[in-house]
Amino acid sequence: VGRTEEEAREKYEMMASLITDEVAIQTLARHTGGVDLNKYPLDGPLPDLPPSNSALGRQKMLVDMARNEGLSIRQLAKRFSAGDGHRLIYGTGASIADRLEDWFRKDAADGFTVIFPYFPTPVTDFVDHVIPELQRRGLFRTEYEGRTLRENLGVSAPPNRYAAARNARAD
Repeated sequence: VGRTEEEAREKYEMMASLITDEVAIQTLARHTGGVDLNKYPLDGPLPDLPPSNSALGRQKMLVDMARNEGLSIRQLAKRFSAGDGHRLIYGTGASIADRLEDWFRKDAADGFTVIFPYFPTPVTDFVDHVIPELQRRGLFRTEYEGRTLRENLGVSAPPNRYAAARNARAD
């Protein structure tokens, strides 16, 4: 999260620059179907990959990303490893909220798992800039209705089998 789009991009690029080529290529390794990408020029295109029995959806996503955006192996590996294959967004609080709201309103998501690269600053930035924007839009609660997680999720508590057994003995 940045105060401006440029600041957010700079933060992302700084974090991405810390990922070595070796680590980035290793992150892709489990999705290549056994293809050793180190045999190919890192600044060249992604070769055709054989089907893989692990994470077929991730493999398709990375192949599509490489082909659609004309990414080299190095660029793909850096981008993919920055979010470990998860969708990566950065921007101002409002622009991030725009994307989350768009996915939510189009029924493309019913919730989000937010992953931070380190703690605490990115968490604080998200809480201070994105959450208030989502609250203004009525997309994030401003208070909790219940006292427990179960109450807030609307999940009833299962019967206590020990109390039931004790009550049965008392009868």
